[in-house]
Amino acid sequence: MTGFRELWRRQPFSVVFAAFVAAIALVSTPIHGAAASLRELFGTGFEPVVEAGHWWSPVTSVFLVDNSAELLIVLAGVLVVLGFAERLMGTRRTAVAFFATAILGAGIGVAIQGVGVARGELWSRGVSELWTLDPFTPIAGSIMAASCFAGPLWRRRIRVLTVTGVLALLLYSGQPSDLYRLIAAGAGLALGTVFRPAAVHPGWRRSSDHETRTLLAAVVGMLAVGPVVTVFSGSRYGILAPLGLLLTQDVPAAGDVIDRCRLGDITRQCLRELTVERVAGVGPILLSLLPLLALLVAAFGLARGRRFAAWFAIAVNVAMAALGAWYYGLVPAVSPAHPAHSAPPGSPRYWEIGLIIVVSILVPLVAAVVLAANLHRFPVRSRPGHAVRFVVTSACGFVALAALYVGLGWLLRDHFRPAATLGGLVLDVPERFVPVAFLRLEPAGFLPTDPLAAILYQWVGPVFWGIVIVGAVLAMRSSAHAAGRADVTQLRALLARGSGSLGFMATWEGNALWFNHDRTSVIAYRVVNGVAITTSDPIGQVGLPTSSVELPTSPTIPADAARTVADFATMCDDHGWVPVFYSIHHQWLPVFSEMGWQAMGVGEETVLRPQAWNPTGKKWQDIRSSINRARRAGVRAVWTSYADLPLGQALQIAEISEQWVQEKGLPELGFTLGGLDELRDRSVRLMVALGPDDRVEAVTSWLPTYRDGVVIGWTLDFMRRRLDGMNGVMEFLIAETASLLQAEPEIEFLSLSAAPLAHAAPGDNPDGDDPAAGNLASRVLGMMGRVLEPVYGFQSLLAFKRKFLPEFHPLFMAFPDPAALPAIGFALARAYLPALSVREVLAFVRSLG
Repeated sequence: MTGFRELWRRQPFSVVFAAFVAAIALVSTPIHGAAASLRELFGTGFEPVVEAGHWWSPVTSVFLVDNSAELLIVLAGVLVVLGFAERLMGTRRTAVAFFATAILGAGIGVAIQGVGVARGELWSRGVSELWTLDPFTPIAGSIMAASCFAGPLWRRRIRVLTVTGVLALLLYSGQPSDLYRLIAAGAGLALGTVFRPAAVHPGWRRSSDHETRTLLAAVVGMLAVGPVVTVFSGSRYGILAPLGLLLTQDVPAAGDVIDRCRLGDITRQCLRELTVERVAGVGPILLSLLPLLALLVAAFGLARGRRFAAWFAIAVNVAMAALGAWYYGLVPAVSPAHPAHSAPPGSPRYWEIGLIIVVSILVPLVAAVVLAANLHRFPVRSRPGHAVRFVVTSACGFVALAALYVGLGWLLRDHFRPAATLGGLVLDVPERFVPVAFLRLEPAGFLPTDPLAAILYQWVGPVFWGIVIVGAVLAMRSSAHAAGRADVTQLRALLARGSGSLGFMATWEGNALWFNHDRTSVIAYRVVNGVAITTSDPIGQVGLPTSSVELPTSPTIPADAARTVADFATMCDDHGWVPVFYSIHHQWLPVFSEMGWQAMGVGEETVLRPQAWNPTGKKWQDIRSSINRARRAGVRAVWTSYADLPLGQALQIAEISEQWVQEKGLPELGFTLGGLDELRDRSVRLMVALGPDDRVEAVTSWLPTYRDGVVIGWTLDFMRRRLDGMNGVMEFLIAETASLLQAEPEIEFLSLSAAPLAHAAPGDNPDGDDPAAGNLASRVLGMMGRVLEPVYGFQSLLAFKRKFLPEFHPLFMAFPDPAALPAIGFALARAYLPALSVREVLAFVRSLG
């Protein structure tokens, strides 16, 4: 009862509408849907509105459903989607948007149908007698209107997913209700901008790579799943209608079809029967579904950032566009006997062919272009040779299956009607691998007449697509930088034995792992433009202090440490890479000095001692003020993990991160700076600031540092807060973390991590001066820091951390050859900003002017 009261308080309109829909469905035959009399009186469409004069039907049609299964889907959509819209923009605006988009969607849609009927357009005439019952039309319009009230993350998600969904249904199902939904969505967006003009943002605002990958994967997945869903719809007017024919009609005998459908004398009924014959059997059905399954596999890989998945999806979509262009463009142009030539411009069939061309060519082509433009968003590459192996395997599979089809087909030529010829078999090879939906207008040269010929005719295509999908899965599972399960297990074992404060970053996606000969030490690195950059110190038993905060005054140079570094450098040299040890701590400098390498400072790590935490005195006034302000506002700090977060709070963190990315106007920094993906590791802890209503105000993430299996320190990584949140909330979170860990005596340090390309003031550094201070490389990196400072605020971040009166420990970069510094500098820039385009660089430089 309490849950219902809360639901009623937050979304009364959606609750009332759901109750009306359920009550009407229960009264009007819930199993089979609305009775015929109710459908004719309240359903909408061209015939009800134009011919019967039911002007009220655009409104009444949204209260009825077709059957009990649809009722459950509608109720879920109303309470979740429409309810979400109501919570975003309020009950009054939701009611206005609901009825306005219902009227505009159906009204404009009927007008479009009227124009089509008057011009003799085949689709409009074919659906003119349909009576539509569809509550989803105003739901789509309402959620699009509500998107103007959402934050940047949900605004983009709502619009992209809604438009993609309604477009997929229109193009693949093609019912009048699909057109009404699309129009309602556009009307809802326009209405939302009227409700809230300030929410209009010119252009497309930047999103994080994580969010872009998620959206692209969702779009590709929708384009793949949509056709399968529409196969089971009541009426089929989209490109996958051939599959629907198989489900609803008896399959005629092949001989009868060929006899009645002579080349050059092909009627619409003949094309229908040829299509049914083509999809008769499991093989042709699989041939139509497996390319869609390939896109689903690609969508899964896209969500995980796989570059191969992006190329695979591009290839599948380009292939679909090319097939559409061939069978609906080139073949009719060069073949006078093609059915398309029996349809002069202006005839119904002419416009039908035009619609098919749009669906079969433009949609997959646009998807391929969008993916190609965002290739840089997918950084995880397959291992060397896997992509080539996939291409070779697919090509060999195609050639072998094509040869098998031609060879066996020739031996079984009398098992086809008419008898197959060698030339006809060769010309028919491409069609054996093409989904039957693309062959709707292509007359069949011959068809099998017995089971043996049918197996050959129908199954070479599905076998080929099975080979392609399995090969793609194997290629996507491999990664040029992903370690095997044994390597990951060994890495975590070495981390548990001991590492520096930045060691846990070695577990992040995109890092390659190199182990020494006896696997007692590991180095995490990334190769960028021929430069192998380590994430921090070597990890494992290399003879040096296991905690980065242990800073001996006279460090020695253990032989195993020097040998580990030298072996790694040798491996890099064998691959033609320049080795660079980045973000290493002070105690490692003698190792590189003995090897004759150069070293320079690249940042400052700030360290707190929880056991000595005592924010009293004048210098701590700002911190105490932030703590008191948060407590007065009812904000509390919660120490948790991402896996333990409620779904709502996890989504809020994602939205806060998106707001941060959009504010910067440039991509998220990567490499040694984690994002949303890195929060999901169960070893990572979060300190979350929650308001009185459990609204997430800010979040920080903390990476563990171990010694002998015990956590001895935590390192700050992810920091995000609401742009409209209270001031001082980040200071509050860090102070609460220090206070919490003060009660754990095994915690030796709390690292606030480093501010890249930022240096402490003279005298802050307890380890002495930077040995490379003043050299050319320092000046170059200093210039980079100054250029990026207006956006990323490295010095501002360092000033923020100075509020906590921390210890300052410099971080260094060691490299063997100063002549490689230009290449190293460029590689570092690409490591931190892999998605930065030339256009964005120029725009950023202009903004500085």
